[in-house]
Amino acid sequence: MSQCMIDYQAPDDLLKGRVILVTGAGDGIGRTAAIQYARYGATVILLGRTISKLEKVYDEIEAAGGPQPAIFPLNFEGATLKDYHDMVEALNKEFGRLDGILHNASLLGTITPFEQYAPELWDQVMQVNINGPVWMTQALLPLLARSEDASLIFTSSSVGRKGRAYWGAYSVSKFATEGFMEVLAEEMEHLGSLRVNTLNPGATRTSMRASAYPAEDPMTLRTAEDIMPTYLWLMGPDSKGHNGKKFDAQPPRT
Repeated sequence: MSQCMIDYQAPDDLLKGRVILVTGAGDGIGRTAAIQYARYGATVILLGRTISKLEKVYDEIEAAGGPQPAIFPLNFEGATLKDYHDMVEALNKEFGRLDGILHNASLLGTITPFEQYAPELWDQVMQVNINGPVWMTQALLPLLARSEDASLIFTSSSVGRKGRAYWGAYSVSKFATEGFMEVLAEEMEHLGSLRVNTLNPGATRTSMRASAYPAEDPMTLRTAEDIMPTYLWLMGPDSKGHNGKKFDAQPPRT
């Protein structure tokens, strides 16, 4: 059963002193989450593939008086295991630990019948949505293990909890994300200091949503800012003890 914390009121110092990595931080939900995490005290590591977008988020965090963020350019499509291990080395030198990761970077692919799905695109979507995040997480586990209270959040989708026609690789990659979360959450249970969960943002006013539903009126959707309470709750200490669960960032639409 998925759960929702849409009414959560975060205290101002919720993430004070925490070091949090956000993937896909240049745009949409990742950008908003990074700005919010910084607003509540976190030192945020902005990971994404477009440096100019990350720089804008960096400037916005600095202008708002948040802790100085860090920029880490990386594209899951071409990233290698060596890239992830180099990243660990750099983050270890700079911060010594990680208190949280929000895996938010995702590729939609094409909404099309499976019989017409291009194999190259399938591989690309699986690489960005599941393979990249899996191997990056494996590399970063030692840094998470150094935190007294770490949260690992994987972004899911309603089509990763119940398959939907034409959603192809995106849907399958999100089912894989749910499965990986359950495996890892059970393996990490003994640590007691690391919780692993999935979060489905729901229908949100983003460019990815517009690509998937071009005929939809975006003004009928919640904004990324509207859905942040659950993102904050899951990343902060109030969610301690919640491990291996599926959360929703907004109530189901009627």
